[in-house]
Amino acid sequence: MKRLRLSMAAAGFCIAAALTGADQPSRDPSHNDGPHFDANGELLLPANYREWVFLSSGLGMNYGPLAAEAGDGNPRFDNVFASPAAYRYFLDTGRWPDKTLLLLEVRAAQSKGSINNGGHFQSDLVGVEAEVKDESRFPGKWAFFGFGRGTSGKQIPTTASCYSCHAANGAVDNTFVQFYPTLLTVAKAKGTFK
Repeated sequence: MKRLRLSMAAAGFCIAAALTGADQPSRDPSHNDGPHFDANGELLLPANYREWVFLSSGLGMNYGPLAAEAGDGNPRFDNVFASPAAYRYFLDTGRWPDKTLLLLEVRAAQSKGSINNGGHFQSDLVGVEAEVKDESRFPGKWAFFGFGRGTSGKQIPTTASCYSCHAANGAVDNTFVQFYPTLLTVAKAKGTFK
């Protein structure tokens, strides 16, 4: 009987803790998938972004400074991640919601290592870039940030070519959905594909 009471008390404590935590959104960017900025306006890199929704990986795509070919002749990989909430919204609507955060992780490539003697595999982190939709913060609704290999990113000036390139070539809402096969069919089905 004593064990039953202790078990019930422990269960009640866990439920109360879970309910209290559910009402309190986390301020820690590693636990909340929208964009967070520091006092200087720099974007904070979510620590858990590699647990986000993986949209696609490209090899040797050359449309930005981080993606340029390395000096060793190997192309670079780019991996694109979407925050879970933005991804779910896109699946429902074919568009990106306000406060969308997309991360581009660029990695070096190797072709020889361990048992691999052909093809390419990903290796060292080159840098991370972000595209953020925040309609109240940015006059053009979208902004780009460069992290390099750090944990906070500075906004890339609006005169940089990424702004005009995305505006002209983005298949959906300023983004390159044409390179994300899992979202391409969604955008076409929802009629948002440009």
